[in-house]
Amino acid sequence: MTSDSDETDTLGDRVVDASIAMDADRFMRTMIRDLSGTLQDTIGEKNARGFVSVVGARMGDRFNELYRRALGETRLSRITVARVLVDLKRRIGGDFYIIEESDEKIVLGNRACPFGAHVKDRPSLCMMTSNVFGRVAAENLGYAKVNIEKSIAAGNDGCRVVVYLNYHGEAESAVGHEYFRVEDS
Repeated sequence: MTSDSDETDTLGDRVVDASIAMDADRFMRTMIRDLSGTLQDTIGEKNARGFVSVVGARMGDRFNELYRRALGETRLSRITVARVLVDLKRRIGGDFYIIEESDEKIVLGNRACPFGAHVKDRPSLCMMTSNVFGRVAAENLGYAKVNIEKSIAAGNDGCRVVVYLNYHGEAESAVGHEYFRVEDS
């Protein structure tokens, strides 16, 4: 005859050893997917993008401050901004790379979304990238307009993101979200 404590210990071992694909990272990605899906279903994709934009702007400001402090700079150059955009995405699980870079724009490609497969059918989550890139570029260079031409969320194999750095011809006619420097310095 087994005691209740023996049965509890065995059950506890079985629960701990159960093959369940869940860890903190997967939990967070699933939660964000469900939250963005609920927003999209409840208030529509456009309004969901607005909510994600608020969080993205805060994250962009946070990343900007972290990189400025780590690099000992009060303002980052265009060349540094391009590398920071690639690096910050790398640190969170993305695979961004520079396709083209000039005083007018930075064009980035991406092979892996930080949200992984959880980004599929959640285009509102692309506003995180738009706002993070836009805030970092604008705070350092004065202006940015971000156009996400292709995205994994929309079913593409990868992403193509154009960060315009000046409001002129091509940027003026491009679809995207504009960002302006807001800090006093």
